[in-house]
Amino acid sequence: MTATASDMPPQGQWTSDDLDRVPEDGVRREIIDGVLHVTPSPSSVHQALSGLLFYALSLSCPEHLFVSQANDVILSPQRRYVPDLLVVTFEAAKSKTGKFTPDEVVLAAEIVSPSTKSIDSLTKPAFYAHAGIPFYWLIETNDELTVTVYELDTDEKIYEPLETFGGDDTIRLDRPWPIEIPLRSVRPRNL
Repeated sequence: MTATASDMPPQGQWTSDDLDRVPEDGVRREIIDGVLHVTPSPSSVHQALSGLLFYALSLSCPEHLFVSQANDVILSPQRRYVPDLLVVTFEAAKSKTGKFTPDEVVLAAEIVSPSTKSIDSLTKPAFYAHAGIPFYWLIETNDELTVTVYELDTDEKIYEPLETFGGDDTIRLDRPWPIEIPLRSVRPRNL
């Protein structure tokens, strides 16, 4: 059964279960501390970058992991985020729901948009870290493409920066698996 607007809770009282009752209409909705957030459609740069990075990560992704785009991560009943890119366990990816718990997520990546800058750079990484997601990538497209890679400090439950890549750098990492991606290969032509 699909809920109507009158069935929906007031702001501040939304849960992940409430969001499941909203008709699927292609609109990106997230819940942040019980508040429903609806974000505008991403720009063409954002969408192209997401697709190119998805492809580049998929090329080297090991069999036990799976690269996906814009799937829900349910951090708690009152927090449900939709990272632009994520890497989950292959076992979790076999689920047809497209919803994941933090223990199934290895990497969450956000491409910063003007309307989500503070959420992508402050709020989301804090909650992803607190939930135990091992890696976080913050991708910015201001003057140039930059990718900052963070790894979870499991004792402190915060992300520590590993490295920032920009310009004509190549992303070279040995974890969560050996990754080598030249930034020029994922930079959209309109950036």
